[in-house]
Amino acid sequence: MTSLPDVRLSVLDLSPVESGSDAGAALRNTIDLARNAERLGYHRYWVAEHHNMPGIASSATAVLIGHVATATEKIRVGSGGIMLPNHAPIIVAEQFGMLEAFHPGRIDLGIGRAPGTDQRTAIALRGSGAALSADAFPQQLTELMAYFEPEEGRAVRAVPAEGNKPPFWLLGSSGFSAQLAGMLGLPFAFAHHFSAENTEPALQLYRDSFRPSAVLDEPYVMLGASVVCAETDEKARWLAAPSALSFLSLRRGRPIPLPTPQEAADYPYTEIDEAFIAERMSSNIVGSPETVHKGLDRLVSDTGADEVMVTTMVHGHADRVRSYELVAELAG
Repeated sequence: MTSLPDVRLSVLDLSPVESGSDAGAALRNTIDLARNAERLGYHRYWVAEHHNMPGIASSATAVLIGHVATATEKIRVGSGGIMLPNHAPIIVAEQFGMLEAFHPGRIDLGIGRAPGTDQRTAIALRGSGAALSADAFPQQLTELMAYFEPEEGRAVRAVPAEGNKPPFWLLGSSGFSAQLAGMLGLPFAFAHHFSAENTEPALQLYRDSFRPSAVLDEPYVMLGASVVCAETDEKARWLAAPSALSFLSLRRGRPIPLPTPQEAADYPYTEIDEAFIAERMSSNIVGSPETVHKGLDRLVSDTGADEVMVTTMVHGHADRVRSYELVAELAG
């Protein structure tokens, strides 16, 4: 049985755009948070690919990774993740080969197969409605991996990628990527923060299907966890409320910038809204350091996770940094 001191802690950042602010400020906050995460001893710092969402500024993921890696010195930096069906594999290989060349030994390439957006935006990204299916994901992944290996006589080469291969991760919120990661012997990152009901089945599938590889001798699991930590349970719940309202708006098809806690408190929720939020928040870990410690320890103990990637969506950069400080102290 594992417990919190036995696991690595990392950061997943979506560069939240706050109500009353803009994307530029969100991206500057990301750089500052990355520097703080390194100072606090977090193991890696990943940014996510989402599109057409007013509350998320991390869309051009490879560009942001380059800035974060340049602004820090030791912390691993990567994608949580690159949504491969949105991109030609050669482009991803060139981008991440170049990132690895600039920052050797510090880049992670986390790959997902979801669009990270709505269907209309996915069509705009991919240029064709016919490309919306994720069925070709295993073939795309194989093609992407091949670009990193030098091959004599290859007609099309991703030049910066050859000899500059970062570690690959597969990301998922269901069983498909879990099984594929196991078969390929790759580390697996599961989105527990928005798919908690699928966590245990997916991890079991990953471990059952795992085959040792040149990368791993045994399974390696990282869980994404939504965490808000403050000095008291009451303050933490106050800070967490905007994220719940933001997710409610997204589910209604009207994504918004991250509201203030007061905007969230003043919102006229229906009974259906409240039930949805209660279900959505049930897997989140929100509270004082004591409460959060218990929640994280229980999550690690129940799942056997090797690493927990903490994502914290609160309005107010100082409160977000403070939450990460308090969580880091728990693992000390």
